[in-house]
Amino acid sequence: MKKIKRCLKEWNATLEALGKGKQTILIRNYKTNIQKFLLYPTISYTLNDEYLDSFQDKYLDFVRDNALPDKKDDKVLIKYYATVEEIIEKPISRIPSANNYIWTRDHVKDYITGKIAFVWMLRVYKLSVPYWAEPTPGALRFVNLKEEVSLDGIEPVLGDYEFEKVVAALK
Repeated sequence: MKKIKRCLKEWNATLEALGKGKQTILIRNYKTNIQKFLLYPTISYTLNDEYLDSFQDKYLDFVRDNALPDKKDDKVLIKYYATVEEIIEKPISRIPSANNYIWTRDHVKDYITGKIAFVWMLRVYKLSVPYWAEPTPGALRFVNLKEEVSLDGIEPVLGDYEFEKVVAALK
């Protein structure tokens, strides 16, 4: 039985976009050598008045519906696992088109602090048994849960053909 407790923290709306196949990438200021992780939903950004300005108009209803993770008391529901299949370096002027993510292009450009963006190609899987995680204060990017989560029965969000097609289009 495979298990994992490493998580990447990310906006819940973005995690749901990954989990529903609306996007397969994350665009970051940094590379990572962590290749496998659960996707841990965060909520603090939703308190920002300009939160919705970060997303494309066509996704605003989706973002509103998925701004907050499922919660039970102080726990959040982790539903997805991801593997980094590849990281592609792109000059900020050549970041992938907005067809590949739910954020606005301006948000992506504002987020990237250097001249190079790192495009993480993620293969996302739905957990067969979602996990109620306790809060993980402090860590901004990666965090370890107190317990390991089973990866038995995970299902890819996109089939092999569909995923390979998306990856090829991004290269």
